[in-house]
Amino acid sequence: MEKEHIVPGRFTPDVLDSLLAEAFAIADAGQRIAFLSNTFLGVEYHESTLIGGEHSPEVFVINLQGVDCLTFIEYIEALRLSKSFSEFQATLRSVRYESGVVSFSKRNHFFTDWIGNNKDFVRNVTGEIAARMTKRVRKILNVRDDGTFLLPGIQPVEREIAYVPSHEIEDSVMNSLNTGDYIGIYSNAHGLDVSHVGIAIRDGETIFLRHASSQKEYKKVIDQDLTEYILNKPGIIVLRPKEKNDKELV
Repeated sequence: MEKEHIVPGRFTPDVLDSLLAEAFAIADAGQRIAFLSNTFLGVEYHESTLIGGEHSPEVFVINLQGVDCLTFIEYIEALRLSKSFSEFQATLRSVRYESGVVSFSKRNHFFTDWIGNNKDFVRNVTGEIAARMTKRVRKILNVRDDGTFLLPGIQPVEREIAYVPSHEIEDSVMNSLNTGDYIGIYSNAHGLDVSHVGIAIRDGETIFLRHASSQKEYKKVIDQDLTEYILNKPGIIVLRPKEKNDKELV
């Protein structure tokens, strides 16, 4: 039998049911993501909240009391596709795991896993918003430059990754970002696709990155100016939530 570990924090099932009922009235996927993620501002940053590994069984975890950058966007994406706490539990399995199979080997460990495994929920718009500036590289994910694995027990995968270099990001690119877009911060490191992820939130002329920050002065979910945040970063990958999934929920 599948094991579960649920830590709701302030998001008890009753609170979530009420929150999701309010969110479901928001037709636009991006605005729904903005509404839901806003309720997570201030939630603490916690490392390694998921349970499972090469030699230990995978446990289905919902920890809304502490999130890292990836579990934060997993929870938000699953919430925006759900109408109740019970539906959220089922949807999170599909968001976090390939084919919804709760297994360490099936877990979406890399942000670009979403492009294939979560194609029903999101689409890669990196090349659309910055076709002329987009750079494509081939990387073998999960293999460090010394040949060791970042994640023991996970098979390496060769993948072409499209990203927009930060020095190429101009006003046209920033203007093409939508509230609710999932932003991956591209990594130059061997074996990695991104070093961090968050959500684009547009407020007038400013776009914020809403993310679970591990920086010691924050250690919580915060908003930071996206332009300033990526100044010294290699670039970004942009995934956009699909509207059609919202229609399927009606």
